[in-house]
Amino acid sequence: MDVTITARLTNWFQYQQGERRDIEVTFPISREEMRTALKSIGVDGVRAKHTILTGYNSNLSGFCHCLTQYDSVDEVNYLARLLSGLSESELDTFQAVLDYGEHNQCAADLIDLALNLEHFELHPGVDTDEELGRIYADFDSSIEIPENVRLYFDYEAYGRDLRLNEGGCFVDGGYLTKSGQYQEKYHGPEDIPPEHRVFSYPKLTIREKLDAYKEVTGRAAPDNTRPAPEQGHDDR
Repeated sequence: MDVTITARLTNWFQYQQGERRDIEVTFPISREEMRTALKSIGVDGVRAKHTILTGYNSNLSGFCHCLTQYDSVDEVNYLARLLSGLSESELDTFQAVLDYGEHNQCAADLIDLALNLEHFELHPGVDTDEELGRIYADFDSSIEIPENVRLYFDYEAYGRDLRLNEGGCFVDGGYLTKSGQYQEKYHGPEDIPPEHRVFSYPKLTIREKLDAYKEVTGRAAPDNTRPAPEQGHDDR
């Protein structure tokens, strides 16, 4: 599935001034497309250097609320690429983990989860302890229930004990279990492959550069009462 993420790319400097200059962009995006978008909102590395992302939406539901305005362009682009490379079952597992409430605070968390899906398994359609108990009783060779006992066997209690012992949980879509040790694989933008780093200031002509520097020199000192984004966007 080709997963796309749309967002409003906003000029952070003008936002600080109480103005809004933004454009809708769709991830994954190419570096040239990003340069064009940045130029259209006045983020050229001279007049303004920083952006924020707001108003996320996607053709894959259930995760855009996890993204923040301070997530970097490169991280959101990398996330869109990673999700597009997942199988349908992997995407279901990805959404199930988010539904459970783990690894969902920002784009970096989502990237790390997409790289660690082998540590989770989703069993679709299983949503009660009784169903879980019956499945294990029917297919687990370690337990044999005589036919004359099955009518009286407490499958719900059996399933509940199994769920508690293996640390599983019911989520929207099925029964989720974990396996192995979850390890952080994504540590920050430095881990993004070069081909997925798209934030790049537009290439200005000499005249455009002179006009930009003239504008910056002539403008009043900016209001620095609002905090800047945690990460600075530069030409990666």
